[in-house]
Amino acid sequence: MKLKELQDFVYNFRRVSLAEMKLYLQIDGETLRLMLNGLITQGIVQKSPTTPECKTCQKCEAEEIEFYEWVEST
Repeated sequence: MKLKELQDFVYNFRRVSLAEMKLYLQIDGETLRLMLNGLITQGIVQKSPTTPECKTCQKCEAEEIEFYEWVEST
């Protein structure tokens, strides 16, 4: 799994959950977070804020509501 593949995946979908990335890219969440942090540092991707409703009911797995999105360059 290459960082470029992850970058392209986020770019193509614009906003994607960690769970979707795990499923499609077949990589564990912790490794994905490390790779995503590198993209965040570069200003390519940002972590989407979680809405208050999504923090309280706890019916979803945390990775299902952990979203990342592509940062549009200006």
